[in-house]
Amino acid sequence: MNAAKGAAISLLSEAYKCRDQISLIAFREKTADCLLPPTKSITLAKRRLEQLPCGGGSPLAHALQLSMLTGINAVKKSSGTLGKVVVVLISDGRANVPLCESLDETFDPEVDEESTEGKPSRTYLKEEVLALAKKLGSLSDFNLLCVDTENKYLTTGFAQEIATCAHGRYYALPTKTMDGKAIASVTHKVMMAEDHRHR
Repeated sequence: MNAAKGAAISLLSEAYKCRDQISLIAFREKTADCLLPPTKSITLAKRRLEQLPCGGGSPLAHALQLSMLTGINAVKKSSGTLGKVVVVLISDGRANVPLCESLDETFDPEVDEESTEGKPSRTYLKEEVLALAKKLGSLSDFNLLCVDTENKYLTTGFAQEIATCAHGRYYALPTKTMDGKAIASVTHKVMMAEDHRHR
């Protein structure tokens, strides 16, 4: 979480120089929340980030859905002046909360053949996230950078699959360099590469 906070501040500093906007979406417990709507204000960002909670579940599906909605709304409000949306996902790719529960709906075990004790299986949760990643990848002017925080000794490859499904970029940071500046640096390089690729 400290890495995510540091990355957001570093990215905001770069955004200020380039007249870009940055938004911060945190996902924990059962839902994802847009703690920082698209903004260029470093002061506002720091204030929101200081109160950023951590711990609990991993509603990754809801986070992806909310990132798409936030990006789409930002593009609409910009009246065409916002050129590209880059979603930076800092995660190990593992989800344990289905989208329906994030939306205050009850999970139906009948839709999941591998469900046990009325709870969604890992397969169901993974497929749900990958389906949303594909949807994000199909949106025009949307790019995804997935920064993998998974322990490399216990790797599942989920984060890389998310990036692949979204036609995005994947980057695994060594644990010793997992800090905000490192994440922001990688993100900046990816955004620059995307700009050159689309010229």
